[in-house]
Parts: sequence; C-alpha cells; structure tokens
Amino acid sequence: MTYAVAAVGGYLLGAVPFGIVIARLFGLGDLRKIGSGNIGATNVLRTGNKPAALLTLLLDSGKGAIAVGVAHALSPEPLAMLAAGFAAVLGHNFPVWLKFKGGKGVATTLGVLLATAWPVGLAAIATWLATAAIFRYSSLAALMALALAPVYAWFLATPDHAVMAGLLGALAWARHHENIRRLIRGEEGKIGQKKKSA
Repeated sequence: MTYAVAAVGGYLLGAVPFGIVIARLFGLGDLRKIGSGNIGATNVLRTGNKPAALLTLLLDSGKGAIAVGVAHALSPEPLAMLAAGFAAVLGHNFPVWLKFKGGKGVATTLGVLLATAWPVGLAAIATWLATAAIFRYSSLAALMALALAPVYAWFLATPDHAVMAGLLGALAWARHHENIRRLIRGEEGKIGQKKKSA
C-alpha cells in the first residue's frame, strides 16, 4: 500500500506540466505549438526566454525531487522513494492532463537521481554539462548522462538505484528516438538555437 501511494502521488506530481504553465505566464503562448512542441525546458529555451527556461528546468527537476522527499517522509523504505521517483518521471512523460502526451523526462529524472542518491545525480549532471559544453546538443547531453547514470548508481549507490536509473535511462532513450535520428543525419538543433513555430 505504501508503494502504491508513493507511486500514485509521484505520478500526479510529475504530471504537472510546468513548461506549459510557465510559457503562458511569461506570455510565450502554447508551448506545444512552439519549436519541437515538447513541454520541457529545452523547448522553452527555444523561445529565447532564458529566465522562463531556467524556471521550467528548476520546477521540472524539483517535482521529481519533491516526489522522492514526500515518499521518504511517508516511509523509511528506500524502494518507496525509488517508486515515487520513477512514477514522477512517468507522470511528466505521460501526463493524464495532456492526454498522456508529455515531455522526455530528462530534468525530472535528474531531480530524482539527486534526491535518491545525490552523488549519482551530481555525476549525471556533470556528464550533461560536459557533453553540452563540448557538442552543444541538449539531446546528446541527456542521452550520455542518462546512459551513464546506471553505471554511476552501481558504484555510488545500490543495485536498486542502478536498476531504477537503468529503467529511466532506457525510457529517456526511447523518448529521444526522433532526436537520435536527427543527430545521425546532422539535423539536430543546437542549444540556444531557435526553431520556427510548429
């Protein structure tokens, strides 16, 4: 029952579409009709509004961390935290409020990793920053960070953390299938590059 409550609570928190809310508050229009149509911080950044993008990033990552924190307050069981964190990412990717059409869950996943095992989260974030700085592709940075997260979790946390990180990494790679194709073709947009409205 505890795991079910943690998972449902995590999903509902993760399903809050902060990108859409922030875009409207900043007068940027419907984020789903801008750039890639994604509801995450990277697409908000394509509008050219960096404060809005940063706020979206903090809120999307924060909801993952908060879901983990609430689960920890309800139960000392580590698996409850992992269940809540995993469900929060599912909520972001498949929000019931948006007919299950959500984002790719990178920021929320990083928030979950930070909250469940901060050394793993910091290592993943460092990987994202290094890859983004070198190649200037947000999608490639996310793919690298989340591909290596299970390895970091294996050495810096527990096998259960590694399994969760692996599942979240696999989900992120599946959600980035179009980005992967564009990267292969050399057509992927770089960080800070604006796209025309969809």
